[in-house]
Amino acid sequence: MTHDHVISAKSLSRADIETVLDRAAEIDRSPPDRDRHADDLLALCFFEPSTRTHMSFETAIKRLGGDALDMGPVESSSATKGESLADTVRVVEGYADALVLRHPSEGAAQMASEFVDIPLINAGDGAGQHPTQTLLDLYTMREAAGDLADLTVGIMGDLKYGRTVHSLAYALTKFDARQHFVSPESLSLPRSVRYDLHESGARLKEHTDLDAVIEELDVLYVTRIQRERFPDENEYRQIAGEYRIDAATLEDAREECVVMHPLPRVDEIAPDVDATQHAHYFEQAHNAVPVRMALLDLLLSEDDR
Repeated sequence: MTHDHVISAKSLSRADIETVLDRAAEIDRSPPDRDRHADDLLALCFFEPSTRTHMSFETAIKRLGGDALDMGPVESSSATKGESLADTVRVVEGYADALVLRHPSEGAAQMASEFVDIPLINAGDGAGQHPTQTLLDLYTMREAAGDLADLTVGIMGDLKYGRTVHSLAYALTKFDARQHFVSPESLSLPRSVRYDLHESGARLKEHTDLDAVIEELDVLYVTRIQRERFPDENEYRQIAGEYRIDAATLEDAREECVVMHPLPRVDEIAPDVDATQHAHYFEQAHNAVPVRMALLDLLLSEDDR
């Protein structure tokens, strides 16, 4: 790894990504010696609710032999007394060897990283980035397809507010993937993201109908319509449930097409998809542990040197 912090998928090179994925594959085959990180402490600072990201990071550091320090609910933290994020992370830096931060404000992780010398990992900053989700997404794709090069990927749902979508799109561009974005016009890619992708040489097309591309896809990445990201409740109600897949939707999909979802799902993937050969979203969630183990192993080993 060539980074002290992991803030954005945009800043990760193809070599960085492959280093993490290769290490994750090694860990999947043969877990590392738990003494390797026996003295390492990972601080978990989550200013937004989380189940999978929070638990998988805690599992990852413990399986490496280290331990986790949890800030706990925001309501019980000094943030309720008016403490700034900069002061919070500077204090936490004195307790831990690395820090995982989730925050509702886009750009919060970048700002916080400027105040600490220990590795800081962005676990989601508003509608911005979620780079470690992207790493486990890519790992899942690579395990299913055998290679990340030249994939055709459909990304459907909330493309406007979905931070997992933005991170994944930047990373897929590094592997020359063909990307099809499927969403209602009101939830299409933000102009700034679309511009950056074009500048990066991305091969992308935008659609409002999944039927137009379903037969071409190696991967269908579905996202929920995120109620918490909508400034207008009425807008959410108009869109919710409009983009939903079920087993019948996948009848025209390629046999080897992989369906993924960062979870949690609401009703955008029907339960009858779970029993099909396409469903990989629970495996995707499980892959968070070896991938985050790999990332922590690399960052903390680099920090030790």
